[in-house]
Amino acid sequence: MLEGCTPWPKELAERYIAQGYWENFTIGDILDRSARHFPDREALVGMSPITGQERDSYRDLVKKADRLALRLLRLGLKPLDRVVLQLPNIPEFVYLYFALCKIGAIPVMCLPPHRLNEVGYIARHAAARAYAIPSELRGFDYLKLAADVRRQTPSLEFVLVADRNPFPGTVSLARLLEEPVEDTCDRDLLQACRPDPMEVAVFQLSGGTTGRQKIIPHTHNDYLCCCRFSAFMVGMTSYSAFLASAPVAHNFSLAAPGLNGAIYNGAKTVLAQNADPETVMQLVEAEKITYANAVPTMIINWLNHPGRERYDLSSLEVIAGGGFKVNPELGRRVQETFGCRLQQNFGMGEGLHTCTRMDDPQEVILQTQGRPLTPADEIKLVGDDGLKVPAGETGELWGRGPTVVRGYYREEERNREAFDPEGFYKTGDMLRRDDRGNLTVAGRKKDMINRAGEKISAEEVENLIFSNPKVINAAVVAMPDPIYGEKSCAYVILRSNETLGLEELNTFLLEKQIAKFKLPERLEIVENFPLTSMAKVSKEELRRDVAAKLDREKVV
Repeated sequence: MLEGCTPWPKELAERYIAQGYWENFTIGDILDRSARHFPDREALVGMSPITGQERDSYRDLVKKADRLALRLLRLGLKPLDRVVLQLPNIPEFVYLYFALCKIGAIPVMCLPPHRLNEVGYIARHAAARAYAIPSELRGFDYLKLAADVRRQTPSLEFVLVADRNPFPGTVSLARLLEEPVEDTCDRDLLQACRPDPMEVAVFQLSGGTTGRQKIIPHTHNDYLCCCRFSAFMVGMTSYSAFLASAPVAHNFSLAAPGLNGAIYNGAKTVLAQNADPETVMQLVEAEKITYANAVPTMIINWLNHPGRERYDLSSLEVIAGGGFKVNPELGRRVQETFGCRLQQNFGMGEGLHTCTRMDDPQEVILQTQGRPLTPADEIKLVGDDGLKVPAGETGELWGRGPTVVRGYYREEERNREAFDPEGFYKTGDMLRRDDRGNLTVAGRKKDMINRAGEKISAEEVENLIFSNPKVINAAVVAMPDPIYGEKSCAYVILRSNETLGLEELNTFLLEKQIAKFKLPERLEIVENFPLTSMAKVSKEELRRDVAAKLDREKVV
């Protein structure tokens, strides 16, 4: 395994293989297999900045991936080289992703909003040899960013640009894709580079909102296990159509089941250029989308889109919510408005994943985040004393299994903190488990508000606020207090022409039988929430905002 990564213990790896969780396929293998079984079926639909709309059959897709893989080898890339992949939802992302996986090079999944602070650190930490970018996106100059990253990263040799123009010092992906591949020697070279399924396939990034991001090394075996079981849970087949509206580089859109799951099953993937409701609904209607995944902020925008009824959305079978739990009221609205099933997901880039099943009772789907993804997953909820908590009580989720990595890349000190000696990953997430094994997220360990020793789950209060008919969305954060240590501040987005005061809000919450110490002690009405690069509400930014306002009020 790549130096700097923590391998699975030999006996555990052998057990996962023997029990069928790991199939010893590579990510490139699943594309080749689907191309053999479904050569003429549509595999990929997306808008290229180079050629316009692309509609690739599986035959087309494998040819483009192979051609690009061979050109990358001729360029000088080799197995285990790291390539920072910062492309938006365009077909070139998919071509390059599979090309890299076929030659055993490792794509490092950066998101389009990342800038020099994030990309520069990740490129240096990964010792990247190549960096893939658009030339420009939404007014931002990625060529300048690449020049800055290059100056900071001694290992970086190649900048691959999704553009036809040969910008100075860069390599045009369009030109690489246009070069023909015919001879047998090239095919033999590609086969010779097929990676070991136990080797690292993909570097994902930790989803933390503070501190430096950590690199998560997934092997071909564990990453395909995740997509295979996730696809099964939502009934994905070769007749499914998956809409990638969130960034396809994100773990949820790439492997849970995402692009990988669609390719594994011979389904169609449709790349949305953004998650704007109008864009999404046009694609659902035009491409007969059956499965879409989204974070709750995206789902709320879709539900509140005034032009929703203009579109035929009847093809939708499942909307999967992830990134943050979908509260019951929102879940009910999804099912009633779109006439499809809801799946709740709770997962992280490290690979631990829980979800509801399609045949779960309605109260399980609306009230919980389901059960672990595979029967081989081992989880426990742990209290501050390090002991397991009983059913019904809140504890920190620890887990290990065939989809969960054993450590971060080149992070020995952090690995000692985040993984116990038995390989259990300590998530930092607080959950409860009922007597049927269903898990409910109570919030982040660091997102618990400590008011004079009384612990308040921000998510619990948010869910109650959200049930107010005046409210579109809510986020509760801790604000500093000289007497109590911390108090609660509620940030709320209201529906058009609505007003809401703190007293009215708390009267509403008391009617929900909430303990008085959990009531928000400050209310901020806002038009939008700040979001992280992964489209989650940035609570860190909200905490800074309310702390700054309190400081200004002291001065006044």
